[in-house]
Amino acid sequence: MRNAECGTKRLTRLERIRSAFRIPRSAFDCHPAEGSAAAAAPPVITTSLATLLTAHILQDGEIVLLIVKPSLWYIVLSGLRFLAFVLILMIGATLLDDRMPGRNIVYLDAGMFLLSGRIMWAVLQWMGRVYVLTDRRILALSGVFTIDVFDCPLRKVARTRILYSTRERVMRLGSIHIIPSDDELPDGLWLMIPRPAETHESVVAAINRAKQGMM
Repeated sequence: MRNAECGTKRLTRLERIRSAFRIPRSAFDCHPAEGSAAAAAPPVITTSLATLLTAHILQDGEIVLLIVKPSLWYIVLSGLRFLAFVLILMIGATLLDDRMPGRNIVYLDAGMFLLSGRIMWAVLQWMGRVYVLTDRRILALSGVFTIDVFDCPLRKVARTRILYSTRERVMRLGSIHIIPSDDELPDGLWLMIPRPAETHESVVAAINRAKQGMM
């Protein structure tokens, strides 16, 4: 039963996460929920990676309000210009077959290799992106070989806004721009998330509650 809950696979990616956050190997074992606050936490839609990750970066008593990943459209949209450029070259090589040196199949194979490589890289980037909202902080985790963490206390968020690129509007996606009040903190970005307006409302509500709790 314990193995069924935790999963039996130990991926190299989780080992990198463990090293980045200096988490002991034993921490990846499941433990019973502690305290009534964890039991009272609202249900969230999450993935196994996000669950393992957030379970070990949260502070004592911190409650996860929301876990979001970019839309699957991120895989295509993040490299759309590169993909379009390679496709144009492949079409050009096909149309100009008689004028091109060598066999046309070589150019097509090279194009397919570039397309496959770019899509695989986008998949890895998508897998590494997790956005977390708690009752204390807002976080954005990203990276393939190294984990980059944006971590800002809710009480230090000056404002947030929704950004829409043309590609995101077409796919009904959006990005949430997080602007801290502390100039030393970098801006954060929840990129290409589904239902951006609804998610933004949840973020703003959590920020307001955190700031009211300071009064």
